[in-house]
Parts: sequence; structure tokens; C-alpha cells
Amino acid sequence: MKRRALIALSILLLAAAPVAAGSLPPPQSFVLANGITVLLHTDNELPLVSFRLLLPGAGTASEKADGLADLSAAMLLKGTATRSAAGVAEELDRLGVTLRCTAQDEYAEMSGGSLSENFPSLLALAADCLTAPAFAAEEFSKEKQRRIDAIRQVQDEPSQALRQYFRKVYFAGHPLGSLKGGSEPSLQALGVEDARAFFRRHWLPAASAKPVLAVCGKIDAPGLKRLLASTLGRWSGPAGEEEAVAAAIPPLPAVKGRTCVLIDKPDATQAYFMLGVPGLPFGDPDSPEAEVMNTLFGGRFTSWLNSELRIKRGLTYGARSVLQSWRPGGVFTISSYTQNDKIGEMLAITFELLAKARQEGFSAVEVESARHYILGQFPPSLESLASKTRAYSEMFFYGKGFDYYDLLLSRVERADAAGVRRAAALLPAEDYVLVVVGRADDIRKQLEPFGPFRERKIRSGEF
Repeated sequence: MKRRALIALSILLLAAAPVAAGSLPPPQSFVLANGITVLLHTDNELPLVSFRLLLPGAGTASEKADGLADLSAAMLLKGTATRSAAGVAEELDRLGVTLRCTAQDEYAEMSGGSLSENFPSLLALAADCLTAPAFAAEEFSKEKQRRIDAIRQVQDEPSQALRQYFRKVYFAGHPLGSLKGGSEPSLQALGVEDARAFFRRHWLPAASAKPVLAVCGKIDAPGLKRLLASTLGRWSGPAGEEEAVAAAIPPLPAVKGRTCVLIDKPDATQAYFMLGVPGLPFGDPDSPEAEVMNTLFGGRFTSWLNSELRIKRGLTYGARSVLQSWRPGGVFTISSYTQNDKIGEMLAITFELLAKARQEGFSAVEVESARHYILGQFPPSLESLASKTRAYSEMFFYGKGFDYYDLLLSRVERADAAGVRRAAALLPAEDYVLVVVGRADDIRKQLEPFGPFRERKIRSGEF
């Protein structure tokens, strides 16, 4: 067992090692008979191979109940027709490989990595999990309870709970409002047949769903084709099932006026906030300038937000802003935390900074600094084989060319103060969503200038 653990550790260390910084090389491409598009980048520098299978329409935006998509994905590694859950885990340990299944917002994915000599065995195991998952009732119950316990722990940590509450408020009634981990009531209502039915409906290799398999590492096209012919190439949908079509996610909700919610956590000694407004869809032409703007406002340690709230005022240990994008749109969020008696001051400073950025913009010197920061931070994000499989599969999913990152970075390099100021129009003014988690009796009065607020009591297992 110790030897297997050392092998697995070596795989993780090697997979994280740099393989080639810079832009994304164009991959080789071919399509399997079952409709899966395969993207291959051969890299012989290390004896490693990583893969990522992306299935559009099998993510959380397609689920009927919070937590169903990711729970269904997790069940693929909990036993097959020929292996128990323990048997799958033991095979992974024996080979010293990694294999995971999960649901994201817009798609589900299976990914893994191994030494090149063990890649055939890894693909065989992956194919077994995809083509013959057991969906054993006992394993489903154990996994469901594990997730319910995790939800209860999340609610004890306001910084984690805040993200769940914000998503529910911001995306109320929209498919992106689904919570990957679910809630206790939603999970309690699910049975193993719900997970099996979701898998049968959404985990299909039909060409209409445009599934994509990205493979990077020490393997050539003829060798990969031979392996796929006996593994993932034999995967097909259940007989009698309708052909999968990845449903389009509707436009994101408009934000008009103030939507403010206070989540009362009576034992909280600190208050946590998240402020959000509409952002940009993935690949929007204004994304380069928006990235520079976000970097300057709250995207790095020396940003306006962190400098003012943490370094100058000592109100917090961290404050940040984030741009998140999907196909139909995006969200720009700002978040931080402080002592209960300081939340009003923190929010006032945040809105002052937002007004300054909208009205004055950023100096040419600041913009140049942010450009250098982004250009310097980007190359490591494509160094590992796993990161390349992610990039290839996502470029295919979003319909972008494989030169997307080169074009994005060239636009970042040319971004100027005027363009970045135009991007600052994204920043919140009077129309926003604001969620605060804290002890209501201590912070209610302080929040009045930013509301009006609706109040909710924190309830175990619910969001």
C-alpha cells in the first residue's frame, strides 16, 4: 500500500510540473463513430497523459433538483456491473492514477491522468464506469448522506455559505441558480432512480450534444485511436433513449433596482458580504479591458479594494472582485468580511471606490501595471497537461478558436486607460444584488443606507 501511495504521489507531482508555457498549440482532431470529437496534443517531454471528457447539457443547469447533476456524476465512480465501489477505488490505487467525475454549471466532465504506460488501463476503467455504472442503492445513500453532512458544515462557515445564498438570490428562478452540492431538503427528496434517470438522459455521446474529449501527453494519434476503439469509442446511449440535445441556458436575469438580503446568523462575530451585477458572456469582445479593470479594482493583492480595506484600514484580511462568465452572460462580484460593528463602514468605502472607478477610471500607469500582471500570470495557467485538456475542451465547448488565448492576451497588451474606463461601466451603481451574512441585531442598522433588506434566518441544510 505504501508503494501505491508513493506512485500516486509521484503522478500528482509530475502532472503539476510545467510542460510548456505559452500559447495553446493547435491540436490534432478526429471524430469517433459515436459522435465524440477528440482533440489530441502530443507532448513527449514527460511520460504522462491526461484526459478530459466534457458533456454539454449534463451540468447543474439541466437538473430538476439542486445537487442531482453532481451526485449523478459522483455515482459513476461508486461501482460498475463488474466492480464494487471499493473495487473501483482499489484499481485506481493499484494503477496509481487519478479519475474524477463532476458536474459544472453548463456541462459535466470526467477527467484523469496517469503515467503513459498505465493510460490504457485508465481508459479501460473510465469506459467501464461510463458504460456500466451500477447506481447501487446502498452507495447512493452513503454518498447522499456524506453530502448532507458537508452542507451542514458549510453553514457553520459563513464565507462558504455566503456564496450559496448569493447564487440563490441572484439567479432566483434561473437554471444557474442550481447549487452543485444541493441543499439538505433537495438531497433528501432524491432517490437512486433520479440519479440513474439523469445519467441516462444527459450522459450520452450523441453528436447533437457535441461531446468533446481532450487528451494531452505522451501518446500519438494512431495509438490513441487504437485505445479509444476498445474503450470510449464503444460507448453508446441506452437503447430506446432519445438523442441528447444540450438545451441552451436562457439569458441571465436582469438586475433592476436593489435586491438586498440579510441572512441572520445569531452566533456570527463577523459579517460577510457579496455584491453583484451583470458581467460579460464568455469571449465577449470587451473581456480584455474588463480583465484589466477587474485586476485593478479587486483582482490582485495590490488592487484598490484590498489596498483600501485591508492594507490602509485594517478592516479585513481579504477583499476581492471576480468576473465569472458563461455562454449567455456573466456576473461581476465583490466580496469581503469584517467585524460586525464595521460592516457599514466597509460597504460605504466599497461604494466610494466603485463611484471613483466609474467616474475617474484608472491612470495609464495603473493600466500598464495591470497589463504586465495579467501577461505574467497567464503562462503558468497552461503549463500542466491537465490545464491544457481543460483549455482545449472549453475552447471547443464555447466555439472559440485554439488561438483564443493568443488573441485575448494581445488585446490585453493593447488595452489603454480609455478602454478600461469604459469597462468600468460594469461596476455597481444603483442596480445591484447584495447579500450579507451576519448577526442581524448587530448589523441591521448599519445596512440601512444600502437596502432595503429582506431578512432570512439561517436554517440547517437550506439555502
